[in-house]
Amino acid sequence: MIALDSKYLASLAEILEGIQNSEELASYLENEESDDYNALREKYEPALAELYLEVATERPLQIPALEEALLDDKLEGLFLPKILGYNVLRGPISSQYIYYYPQESFRKTLLTICNSSNFEELKKRIGQTIQIGFALSSNIWVSNLIAEIDNKLVRQYLQSLVFSKYYQKEVRKEAYDRYALQFKNDVFFTASFPKTLAELRLKFPALRNFIGNRVLKSLDNSTLMDPMYTLLNNESLQGSKEYLYLLVMFLNFFDPTTESKKKVGSIFNGLRKNDPEFPETYFGVLIDLHHGKYNIAPECDRRVTPVIDMKIKDSIAGFYTLTESIHTKGYVNPEVIDLVGVFYGEHPGVSHVNECVRLTILNYLTRFLQNIDPGSYPDFMEISKTYAAYMRIFDNEPFNLEIKALSLAYVKKLIKKYTDKRGKDYQDIKRFVSASFVDHGFLNEKEIVELFKTRRKKNTETA
Repeated sequence: MIALDSKYLASLAEILEGIQNSEELASYLENEESDDYNALREKYEPALAELYLEVATERPLQIPALEEALLDDKLEGLFLPKILGYNVLRGPISSQYIYYYPQESFRKTLLTICNSSNFEELKKRIGQTIQIGFALSSNIWVSNLIAEIDNKLVRQYLQSLVFSKYYQKEVRKEAYDRYALQFKNDVFFTASFPKTLAELRLKFPALRNFIGNRVLKSLDNSTLMDPMYTLLNNESLQGSKEYLYLLVMFLNFFDPTTESKKKVGSIFNGLRKNDPEFPETYFGVLIDLHHGKYNIAPECDRRVTPVIDMKIKDSIAGFYTLTESIHTKGYVNPEVIDLVGVFYGEHPGVSHVNECVRLTILNYLTRFLQNIDPGSYPDFMEISKTYAAYMRIFDNEPFNLEIKALSLAYVKKLIKKYTDKRGKDYQDIKRFVSASFVDHGFLNEKEIVELFKTRRKKNTETA
């Protein structure tokens, strides 16, 4: 655990002193009324939330030390329900929606709440959190945790939050996803950086989630540069699939110093040179990042390209040479389309490198089709020539389905905007869709008719 910086400790001490000397606390201790405790919450929890966000944003590796400090009884349980939720969501889960390993931070925070003199107030805000945490944990772990509680009524309360419906994966998934939405804008992920291969394999899911979450939120990762570089420079970790995953994330998402970049690039090129299967493995990780909804943008490719030793003639060198042309000259450029066709034809259609090519082009088309406004529909008609060319090159059903969905969504916006069926805009759009959507295999003629059919408005008159 990395200790809290002195400035954070000073801020926490100031908040703690304010709580203990507050009129709100004195009133609550005298009257034991919920209104008094809520007044205490409203006055001091915003300050705790602000401090937490500051640490989580600037020094995320210090989050465990901050959460440990927030367990202090003198803070009267303030902000602990929120931390309990962070504990539940921070734990990495498998595809079966079960924790990879027991969550000690969840256990410790929950026990602190259960043993708090303010439990009756705190329990009003933790029921759903405990349900989800228990659902993701093993029955034995939950039973052992409940057994640690001395108070019979508290034990009964916890037991009431164990539901057999969560034995079904689909129910767990739905409940977890719905619960997580409440925290989608919060910053709370943290992790520790392993030093041994055994630690890496154990801690990898949490570390991957931590880095990925910061990438998705576009947070500053400058304080992670040194520990990340130390991990990647650890020879005992190199060669494992977990190491490779983190290496790919580092190359694509981090902006290290020139010296660190050169060193990591040397490791990367060494792996390329010594392992003929490395490129396919590398692109497999890149695909996983794409499907993880990370923004594998042109900036990512341009971070990787400078470290590549182009003397090593493999698909990695070829891919990044191609993407440089795509990003520089534009994916709609006929020369670039030809280059994509040649490169794509040199590799098996189901290869990982070819899927990365498709995803690169799809990202460009997605950004265009999602952001074009209805008034620019002539540009939509023009871009259809481009994606038709790529559809012929790729001959890939998932790619075609994505383009179909994006195109249909845009056409529906056009139909909503241009309602005059005799107007030139409407007629131009209908003629274009009727011809091109059939040619592309998006819709048949009957479906085209249905798409443009006038919907009768329901009679909303009341008697």
